[in-house]
Amino acid sequence: MKYLQLLIKFLPIIPFATTTSTITSTITIFTLFIKQTSCAFHASLVLRRTSTSSSTSSTLLRNSLINMNNRNPHKKPKLTTSEQQKPLFPISTKKIATHNGTFQADEALGVWLLRQTQIYYNSPVLRTRDSNLYSQADIVIDVGGIYDHDKKRYDHHQRHYDERFHDKIVNKLTDEAQTRCTKLSASGLVYRHYGKEVIMNLYPTLAEKELEYVYTKMYNSFMEAIDAIDTGVELLPKGCDVEPLYYDSTGLSSRVSRLNPRWNDDDDDISPDERFEVASALCGQDFTSVLSNIVESSLPARAFVEEAIRKRFDVDSSGQIIKFESGGMPWKSHLYDLEKEYKIGVSDDNGANTDGEKQNQKDDLIKFVLYTDQSGMWRIQAVTVEGQAFENRLSLPEKWRGVRDEDLEKIAGIKGCTFCHAAGFIGGNKSFEGVLEMARVALQQSNE
Repeated sequence: MKYLQLLIKFLPIIPFATTTSTITSTITIFTLFIKQTSCAFHASLVLRRTSTSSSTSSTLLRNSLINMNNRNPHKKPKLTTSEQQKPLFPISTKKIATHNGTFQADEALGVWLLRQTQIYYNSPVLRTRDSNLYSQADIVIDVGGIYDHDKKRYDHHQRHYDERFHDKIVNKLTDEAQTRCTKLSASGLVYRHYGKEVIMNLYPTLAEKELEYVYTKMYNSFMEAIDAIDTGVELLPKGCDVEPLYYDSTGLSSRVSRLNPRWNDDDDDISPDERFEVASALCGQDFTSVLSNIVESSLPARAFVEEAIRKRFDVDSSGQIIKFESGGMPWKSHLYDLEKEYKIGVSDDNGANTDGEKQNQKDDLIKFVLYTDQSGMWRIQAVTVEGQAFENRLSLPEKWRGVRDEDLEKIAGIKGCTFCHAAGFIGGNKSFEGVLEMARVALQQSNE
């Protein structure tokens, strides 16, 4: 009951607890976690239970004849109550140590990650700055001034520390390699050494290549922001004199910070260690949320995008148009990555890309994506320039923009046209043949 009261006190800061059923599920997750049972499966179940919108449901229903194992090969099965409460591994007696006092998302997340591994599964936590005490722990994070994986010490506060996830990253605007600005915090160090195990424990069906993709994607999408905030990396580049239009306090680091006692909470009856447990579980919930989206949505989408790229010349001889059987899946980042992987638009010495097609000009990059929407209408969407939100590689013809239905049919000379957005980035047609013709005409007119 004490933990239940603790959770209820913190419910206003938990962003997804907005309905009675969700609050009930949330209470179950946190109560079970604090009682040293498995939180990871519960978090993923709540995510699936609360994040499915009516539109997504209708999309899945419409595509029910498609092999769902191919659409989501790593989707977790529904678990019975007893299965939900069954620990992944025996509870570990090894002790995890971190500092006491004010906590941040860094060490709270680091502790949660360690607790998902077999050797430290739901281990007890010692919070202290007394070196005589934490030196007796089996693993120490975010305190002690030492980073030594062999000694199981993971601190990042020492002088001359300069550990990064990958030293170099590619600037999406300039396409040039540059030094990654973010150093690893304690949770980043934990993720470096234990992240793959954590991911595999939660998704054991991942193949090696898929694991590498998820591991890197998870750092870039989630972990790096925790590292950057904890190590003091400004959101805007140094020397940038642009004032942010607004400030965000809804991120994980901010929510964890608000779990600390306020400066004037003199009669607080909740101990700092109890607060830390709630913060750590909250970090785990966010981690599993992002991870499930990558594994169960982004990763399957990548396979479909890759298949569409490989079959692009079956759609049109230009190779600049690709086709999806249905929309709704994330495809842009995959498209950019796979174009580089297949060297589309960049020729080798023989004038061919990696799948053997003649492809030797930057203009040969993919320009349009064709797919059906929820109503069954075929859409044509322009591919944006990588790193840009609104600049298209090629927009739909100017005279089409803002025109609909019969008027658009007359102007374009194509049957079945339904609309063209005023910005020229998307349009529609009643048939695949019609939307393909729209793409072909747009390509032809750009070459005139």
